[in-house]
Amino acid sequence: MTTEETAREQGQPHGQVMELNVFAQLCPSREMFAELADKWSLLILMSLAACGPQRFSELQRGIGGVSRKMLTQSLRTLERDGLVLRTVFPETPPRVVYDLLPLGRELAELVSPLGRWTELRARQMLAAREEFDAAHPEA
Repeated sequence: MTTEETAREQGQPHGQVMELNVFAQLCPSREMFAELADKWSLLILMSLAACGPQRFSELQRGIGGVSRKMLTQSLRTLERDGLVLRTVFPETPPRVVYDLLPLGRELAELVSPLGRWTELRARQMLAAREEFDAAHPEA
């Protein structure tokens, strides 16, 4: 659904664009935010930013634990959202390479520091979890 269609659906006059708000239940930006915050999307973007263009198998090896199905679904969503470019080279067999588009590169630059922060602070968070679990055995 386009932003204009959403505006019409919500009773806004024709041509008036609604304000996007990820906290609003029916806002299209919320669905996009949720897709990006899934288990694999940000890891895919970070891998492409760090390693450059990659084939499917390279991405799968580099992102431990992602299944073929989930990698395929996530790449398709990222491609649909204009974040990832899928290029098919006319060879036998065809070679497919994934790369970041400008929006994807911009987002990867924003989330890569979060990945580094998580690596730096994981031990502290694990210790906090252990402390919490010891104090709340029923949780």
